[in-house]
Amino acid sequence: QVQLVESGGGSVEAGKSLRLTCAASGLRYSTYCMGWFRQAPGKEREGVAVLYRRTGSTAYADSVKGRFSISQDNAKNTLYLQMDSLKPEDTAMYYCAVHYSFDDSCRAGNVFDYNYRGQGTQVIVSS
Repeated sequence: QVQLVESGGGSVEAGKSLRLTCAASGLRYSTYCMGWFRQAPGKEREGVAVLYRRTGSTAYADSVKGRFSISQDNAKNTLYLQMDSLKPEDTAMYYCAVHYSFDDSCRAGNVFDYNYRGQGTQVIVSS
């Protein structure tokens, strides 16, 4: 059974940084798309970033390009999201999600539709 556990959220001032961590277990195959999406109160879910496990290729939402960076530690089955230059509009619950894929068709925009997701970690950015 796939399990994803997020951590690293918190409350920071605008301009500061946070690093989110997603620890994955139970993955049967080493070929998958894994990423982050977020949801703020009263807003639609937004895919933020995604990474293709086999090649390490990445994709980002326009709203976070140049500020967020997704990476992985394959040995630890861990995914990270480094968030720099945070803005109040980045305030949301952040979720890690994964689905198996045998080709690099990963798109940041649909991460929230992936089969497996964690419980989320809250990020609050104050102005």
